[in-house]
Amino acid sequence: VLTDPIFMCGATLANYFSLPFVFFMRGFPCNLHYKAPQCPSPLSYTPRLFTFNSDHMTFLQRVENALVALLELVYCNGFYEDAIKFSSEVLQREVSLLDLLNSASIWLLRFDFVFEYVRPVMPNMVFIGGINCAQRK
Repeated sequence: VLTDPIFMCGATLANYFSLPFVFFMRGFPCNLHYKAPQCPSPLSYTPRLFTFNSDHMTFLQRVENALVALLELVYCNGFYEDAIKFSSEVLQREVSLLDLLNSASIWLLRFDFVFEYVRPVMPNMVFIGGINCAQRK
């Protein structure tokens, strides 16, 4: 099943029928596209989205980065609350957001690794940058 993880319907359907599924996405809002496949992403090195920090952070920027990471957990659980309830009803067991995401077979990431911070990724993560390129006006 080729699915976009924003709505979680494809992941729920694939788990229900025990099918392998592929995420095709730009990135998760809460850095879950690195947390779910268990990629190392240390807070002291990897800046969070919307902090506008670089990978060379001062101590206060690292503290800010850690606080933003804690707020991301609250934000994501609230954002996906209905999807988690729906998935629990369909699968007839308690599931968490990471339970649904961990079972993805392949992650097709629609961004170019050249423009991202250097970090290790898992073997099932494939960068396919340039797929959304439009001609400049």
